[in-house]
Amino acid sequence: MRLNIRILGAVAALLLAAACSSTPGPEGATASVAPGTPGHFQQVAGDRVYFETDQSDLRPDARATLDKQAAWLKQYGDRYQQYVIEGHADERGTREYNLALGERRANSVRTYLVTQGIATGKLRTISYGKERPEVVGSDEGAWSRNRRAVTVLQ
Repeated sequence: MRLNIRILGAVAALLLAAACSSTPGPEGATASVAPGTPGHFQQVAGDRVYFETDQSDLRPDARATLDKQAAWLKQYGDRYQQYVIEGHADERGTREYNLALGERRANSVRTYLVTQGIATGKLRTISYGKERPEVVGSDEGAWSRNRRAVTVLQ
C-alpha cells in the first residue's frame, strides 16, 4: 500500500511538472509555436481585426494588428500560396446586408495590406456575413466579437 502511494505521488509530480513546462508568451500562448506557422502568425501578429456596428472602416487597433500582419507576411509569407481574408458580421440585419458588409470589411483589410506592400495576387477575400459567428449570443459582447475580418494562411 505504501509503495502504491509513493508511485502515485511520483506520477502526480511528473504530470504537474510536465503541465508547467511550457513558457507563456504573449496573450497566454506558449513559446513552443514554430516560426512561420499559422499558430505563430496568430501569436505574433494576430489573425483578426474587429469593426464597429455597420462599419467597414479600420479602427486604430485594427491598423496596428494589420501592420503586424504585414510585417509577418513579408518575413514568412512565401511559405503560403495565398492569404484569405474572411469578412464577418454580427447576427443583426438581413443575410444579404451582412454578406455585403462582410465583403466591405474583407476588402478594407485587403486594401490596407496592399498599401503595406503585400502582393495583390496573394490576397483573396470572402464574406461569410453572419453565417459563421465567433461567439453565439444576442448581446453586445457577442456582436462585437462577430464584427470581424480574419486572415487565414493557405
